[in-house]
Amino acid sequence: MMLSKPLALLLLWVTFGATLSFAFPSFSGVTDGFQDLSARWWKDKPNPKVRLVQNPPTPPGPPRYTGTKLVNDRQHPYKPVKAGDIRGPCPALNTLANHGYLPRNGVASPSEIVTAVQEGLNANNKFAILLTYIGHLLDGNLETDLLSIGLKTKRTGPSPPPPAEAGGLNVHGTFEGDASLTRGDAFFGDNHNFNQTLFNKFVDFSNKYGGGSYDITVAGELRYSLIQDSISTNPNFTLKNIGYIVAYSISALPINFFVDGRRTDGKLSIPDARSFFKFGKFPRDFYRAAKPVANEGTDKVFLAHPVMPGGNADGKVNNYVLDPTSADFNNVCRAYESVVAQVQEFYPNPTGLLRKNLIKNLRYLYIGAQGALGCTTELFPYGHS
Repeated sequence: MMLSKPLALLLLWVTFGATLSFAFPSFSGVTDGFQDLSARWWKDKPNPKVRLVQNPPTPPGPPRYTGTKLVNDRQHPYKPVKAGDIRGPCPALNTLANHGYLPRNGVASPSEIVTAVQEGLNANNKFAILLTYIGHLLDGNLETDLLSIGLKTKRTGPSPPPPAEAGGLNVHGTFEGDASLTRGDAFFGDNHNFNQTLFNKFVDFSNKYGGGSYDITVAGELRYSLIQDSISTNPNFTLKNIGYIVAYSISALPINFFVDGRRTDGKLSIPDARSFFKFGKFPRDFYRAAKPVANEGTDKVFLAHPVMPGGNADGKVNNYVLDPTSADFNNVCRAYESVVAQVQEFYPNPTGLLRKNLIKNLRYLYIGAQGALGCTTELFPYGHS
């Protein structure tokens, strides 16, 4: 199967991840974190400290210096999460918050996130923009221009009217999906917390296929195995559109972002993997990537054992049915189109400031999709202004 050129720059940091789905442990006593706040989403009282944003700023461009550098430095020390701080499913964002590249409380603007993933991880600019604005449009508070890297908090502002759910990056089915590297599927009740059993599998595959390290060969074998596990155990398993692209992308991201930039062998040690996945912490003396990176290597992960998009049908396991309308690696811009369609479902009749900010943020999403995916047709569901 021929892959489109833009694939090498597609999909988070889930940066992220998606699933994005990198892991982070739960913290007892941490408020507004991993608890289920869905019952409160439309009961939040306005927070007078959160201001409405009349004109969301244009995303930042690339930094002046894009080479490798020490990022676990004196200006960005690791600090444990304290009560009230929010963390989510993405180890990259958790790490950036724990080291102060992002606000340590876990609430940030899209511009702050784009800047942080570039400075702390050397993420490609358009890739960072694409991932950030997918998350912001699907799970952020658009009127205040704020996004939680975990679940919903009143610190991002009042919740939007239903059917939208500005719930942060923990929300399942938007920017968080099944078949994660170190998270269980949502069907089993906990798709947020670090899953030691899954990490044990990560280690086992690294030993079997990578000589004790996680590399692109391990990534291809493990990705296929995780998909098969979900097909055989999760009757609600789905692997379509953004979730499909992300599932393969997150398998390559640890190699691109978590391997010290002074190394050239593309191998992630297990101790370093544990530091990111479990503790959200840069390894000691860690240098970011030597050049701006995105999800290079995703094509190799996919081609190791190609699975086309689809999902278990009729609520039955081992009943995987293909979906020819989904985004895939020959039709990556369908991922952009599917995000826009989902935004329309969430905000069917926006007015006033919400509509204006949706138009602005959809413009920024397209900037990322154009630069990272090569998409040439911009969509305007709410008009141009």
